[in-house]
Amino acid sequence: MGFYIVFVCIYLISIQNTCLGTENTTICSKHERLALLKFKQSVIDESRMMSSWVGNECCWWEGVRCDAATGNIVSLSLRGNTQGSYYSGPLSNYIDREDVGEHSYLVGDEVQSSLADLRRLKYLDLSGNKFEGARIPHFIGSFKQLSYLNLSNGGFHGIIPHHIRNLSKLKVLDLSSWQYPRLTVKDITWIFRLSLLEHLDLSGADLSGAQNWYKVLYMVPSLRKLSLSRCMLYNAKLSLSLNSSRAYSSIEHLDISSNFFNGRPPIFLRNITSLTFLDLSNSDLGLAWNLVDLLRFIPSLLELHLSNCQLLNNHLYPTRFNFSTRFNIQHLDLGTNSFEGRFPPLFKNMTSLKFLDLYGNYLNSSVPIMPNLLTLDISYNKFKHISHVGIWRQCNLKQLSVSSNLMEEEMIDQSTNMSICSQYALERLYLDRNQLNGSIPESIGRLTNLRVLDLSRNKLTNLIPEALGRLRSLKVLDISLNQIKGPIPTSLGRLASLQVLAVHTNLLTGEIPVSIGQLLKVKFLDFSSNYLEGTFFNAHLTNLSELKHLIISSRSILKFNVSHDWIPPFQLNVLSLSSCKIENGFPQWLKNQRNLKMLVLSNASMSGPPPSWLSKIPITGDINLSHNKLTGLLANLPLGHSPFKRFRDEYRGSELLLQNNLFSGSIPRSLCRTNLEFLDLSGNMLTGEIPNCVQKLKKLIGMVFSSNRLSGVIPSSIGQMSSLSWLHLNDNNFNGELPQSLRNLQDLNVLDVSNNKLSGKIPEWIAELVELNALRLHKNNFTGGIPRSLCTIFCLQILDVAHNRLKGSIPTCFRELPGMIENHNDYCGRYTYRGESMVQVLKGDAYEYTTTLKLLVNLDLSSNELDGRIPEMNLTKLLGLNLSHNHLSGSIPSSIGNMKALISLDLSGNKLTGMIPPSMADLTFLSHLNFSHNNLSGRIPSGNQLQTFTDLSIYSYNEYLCGFPLPKSCSNHKDPTTTTRKNKLEAADEPKKLWFYLDIMCGFATGFWGIIGVLLFKKSWRHNIFRFAEITIDRISMAGAAARVAR
Repeated sequence: MGFYIVFVCIYLISIQNTCLGTENTTICSKHERLALLKFKQSVIDESRMMSSWVGNECCWWEGVRCDAATGNIVSLSLRGNTQGSYYSGPLSNYIDREDVGEHSYLVGDEVQSSLADLRRLKYLDLSGNKFEGARIPHFIGSFKQLSYLNLSNGGFHGIIPHHIRNLSKLKVLDLSSWQYPRLTVKDITWIFRLSLLEHLDLSGADLSGAQNWYKVLYMVPSLRKLSLSRCMLYNAKLSLSLNSSRAYSSIEHLDISSNFFNGRPPIFLRNITSLTFLDLSNSDLGLAWNLVDLLRFIPSLLELHLSNCQLLNNHLYPTRFNFSTRFNIQHLDLGTNSFEGRFPPLFKNMTSLKFLDLYGNYLNSSVPIMPNLLTLDISYNKFKHISHVGIWRQCNLKQLSVSSNLMEEEMIDQSTNMSICSQYALERLYLDRNQLNGSIPESIGRLTNLRVLDLSRNKLTNLIPEALGRLRSLKVLDISLNQIKGPIPTSLGRLASLQVLAVHTNLLTGEIPVSIGQLLKVKFLDFSSNYLEGTFFNAHLTNLSELKHLIISSRSILKFNVSHDWIPPFQLNVLSLSSCKIENGFPQWLKNQRNLKMLVLSNASMSGPPPSWLSKIPITGDINLSHNKLTGLLANLPLGHSPFKRFRDEYRGSELLLQNNLFSGSIPRSLCRTNLEFLDLSGNMLTGEIPNCVQKLKKLIGMVFSSNRLSGVIPSSIGQMSSLSWLHLNDNNFNGELPQSLRNLQDLNVLDVSNNKLSGKIPEWIAELVELNALRLHKNNFTGGIPRSLCTIFCLQILDVAHNRLKGSIPTCFRELPGMIENHNDYCGRYTYRGESMVQVLKGDAYEYTTTLKLLVNLDLSSNELDGRIPEMNLTKLLGLNLSHNHLSGSIPSSIGNMKALISLDLSGNKLTGMIPPSMADLTFLSHLNFSHNNLSGRIPSGNQLQTFTDLSIYSYNEYLCGFPLPKSCSNHKDPTTTTRKNKLEAADEPKKLWFYLDIMCGFATGFWGIIGVLLFKKSWRHNIFRFAEITIDRISMAGAAARVAR
């Protein structure tokens, strides 16, 4: 018996060895192995897709398969994943995905020609990589055995080589792409030689020059699936080119969406008798035809896409329609059209219908029961009542999307809307982006099959119901951006299938329950922007091996206390502990993380130098360590190692935010070796000059170096950073002039160099910065005048040149600065980056503007040496006007009352004269006013907002002002202006009066002495005059007596 057992053991071992030997008989060809290694060396593989490509046995390498008999490589699959690693859109997109958050692809200039040595290749997939700028290599045509070729979304461009026609065994060809520049096809006849081709996808290629593209429909008999979406095709010649009697029986799947088709659907479609899938989306089909006729023409159709086709209600209401007509259609997409009003009854009679998409229309009436329907999307319509949606009436529906409607009411409890369903099939429910209020009903717990529940972006209040803990199949729970209060219930820890939990931006209080640590499948946790408190321990995380995103912050005091030697079971993509109090110093467990795309530890109560290992961890996205008390040199941070070198996903760029710390030393040159898009080093103690190598930061859109101790001249190399939109160099010690190279920054939105030691004239070329929205030259040593060319900057909303040594007058064109006039710059978008701030003097004090900065319109020319008159102004958007402490003269322009948006006006410290214009009473938003230290006179206007200005200092040192609120009354008050004018006139008349009196005196002397002198010396003349007088008196007396006698 013992001998028998030994024999059996020997036999089994020999069998095993034989089997193992059989497996190992596939020996990798050295020639082909070297070809693969050359390819590996020609690309950048920072995601380690080819990390297993070591040793001699290439048949065991990842993505490589060999023929068991010959050892030749027959399959090479290196499919990349260029999808964004940050979540975007519904969080349900990330459930049941093994690669959630992963970001892996190869980068190369071309496909290495060594691959041509893989002569026996049958399967080649290089899709989803980044061979940007490369052309499809001609040697692809040498793979005579190839049956599958997929180069989609690989970054290829240029003409598709006709050598592909040599691949006579090809069954699948996918060259589709969403990227630019496009692949191009000039002549499509090479496809006709692929006699075995079953699947052809050229979506995104430019076929506008291929006059015979339509022949693909019938010249490849084996073709089953054809996708020509976004190929710039026209249907102008289709009716002439295609024989209406020809049958195209082989094609089952046809996608010709997003081309330039218009009018009726192409008539040739009725001849494709086997067609089950048709996509005509994004075509202008809004002419005389209807959906019923189309379905009659193609009775085999199971799936039809007509989204964004300019369809109206009449396309769903044929004049003659037999409601007994049966259709085979199962999937119908009519999204983004113009259907309005009542829900079309046509769909209720389509008993075969399982999927109906009416996204983005104008429907508003009750949805009927459609017993066989499984998926319904009525998002972005006009539904006002949740009862019209019929959540509790649709027994068999598995997915219901009602996002972004107009429902401003409470969620209706099932008990108020009698249900006919013994149980519900509903698996996905989207009610986000409405105005739903009140509580989440307890009856939601009856939907026991729910896998996705999205109630985000509503106005829900009260507590999270315990009933949610009964949804054991739930994988996504998103109740973020509401007003839900109270604690997070421990019952959520029973949701064993949960992969996404988002409760951020609510009013939640209390501690994060330790039961969260029981969510073994969770990948995404976001508790941020609540009022949570207490401590987050190891116990919350120890079992979460699938975790990819962890986002925790609090408006209250939330501590993050993880032991120093703890090793996490997960590899995170995103970690955000913003505004948490991190205890035990800088998190040591981070040094084991290898897949981080975002690290946010801002305002986390950290101090001292970051650990030395931080410079070695591969963070490939954003780093935010701002608002702490970190010290040391920037060179100790992860700047030139792996961070930022390759990362650039579809939705976000790379950010390095280190502002408001205590970092010292100079700006390291290693920063120049990154692909950063945003860099904020403000509020530190950095010294030295800006390195010239910053010109290498070609993708940088924001450079914020303000509030440091930087010195020297502003390097001209900044002018080569063509993507720059925000440049903040304020509050440093820069000197010299503004470099002329800055005129090249045509996308510049903000230029802030205030509080430095810059000198010279304000350059005229600033007007060439056509996108400039804010120009701040405050507190420097600029001289000369204000350039008139500033008036041509169309979008300028903030102009601050205060505290310089500018002379001359204010340009008259300032009366209509385009960016400060209502409705004059509607196209100007005032974009701010997250955390942007700017100090502006408004209402007499310096304020730091952040979230409201994009609304600020301010003109500050104060504390210069400007003279002349204030020009008439019509700046209707202007909020602040500060012309104080100059040498301006003349009167205040009457047009001041036209600037009705003004909230702050300071004209103090000038030489202004005249009266305050009555139009000032029209400034109803004015809250700060200063006219002091001028020579103003007359009555202070009254009425409206002016009555609220009771502070006497507003009008101080204007001797001749009177009226409220001054104690000087205007009743006995002489207008100094009038008095002065009168005195001037009188002074001018003094010489005339003198001559007048001299004339009188001379005349009197001449007349008096001319008569009296003669009588005095001529005695006979005296006697004659006296005698004449006596005779005259006697005659008068006699005449009077005769008159009395006569009466």
